[in-house]
Amino acid sequence: MTGAGEDWLRDGLADMAGVDSGLWVPGVDYVAGWRVAREAADRMNRALLGAGFELSDVRAVASTNEDGRGVVRLACWPDDVDRLVRLLEMPGDDDGGAA
Repeated sequence: MTGAGEDWLRDGLADMAGVDSGLWVPGVDYVAGWRVAREAADRMNRALLGAGFELSDVRAVASTNEDGRGVVRLACWPDDVDRLVRLLEMPGDDDGGAA
């Protein structure tokens, strides 16, 4: 991890193609895709806060891919991944998510 600041949110993502790697394609509307991703990331961050996580430990981050399509990445510490996995694996009161 990089330590202080918010650069830790991007650690390990530099090898991803798209806007994060600096590959901009003329004529691609990256802003529209980013806005969609931002709305989704905001919803995820509210859910994470509601589940007791701190956004300094785990956070949904909006981005786009090389086509301009919105992408949401989860940036977090390994210990928080374990905690999130346990939360997601907990049996619910419903039918297991079947539609």
